[in-house]
Amino acid sequence: MYSKAEITRLRQAFWTAFGQYMAPVPSAEGDTTNWINYKTGVKNVYFRMQADKARASIAIELTHPDAGIRELFWEQFLELKTLLHETLGETWTWAPDTTDAHGQPLSRIYYDLPGVNLFNRDDWPALISFFKPRLMALDTFWADAQYSFDALK
Repeated sequence: MYSKAEITRLRQAFWTAFGQYMAPVPSAEGDTTNWINYKTGVKNVYFRMQADKARASIAIELTHPDAGIRELFWEQFLELKTLLHETLGETWTWAPDTTDAHGQPLSRIYYDLPGVNLFNRDDWPALISFFKPRLMALDTFWADAQYSFDALK
């Protein structure tokens, strides 16, 4: 079992290593990108990566506090579902009404990798191999799709 301090240290070490690994990788538009804290440019639309002792997950999260507006964003993503899955090269799970760890409502489009442990350094290559191509594919998708959300800003 890990102490809180060790968990914090390992979590920071992984995300720092991942950020350094991704730093030289340009975005789909050729720009420098902060891959760890990816900016979609649309309020309440996030690309999130999470990992813990049992799994890793990458997601598009729609967190607008107004359920009606969040639904409009969700419907726009549904319009782009085929493009998203073609760009990703895989089918993700769609959860229109869920909550985050703090009980806040959100809509989520995600893909999980079970059986990996962020706190085991031997799993870090698998985690990086999971996150990198999916994050880059999300960036490629977003380079085209972001303009579909201009009217909703």
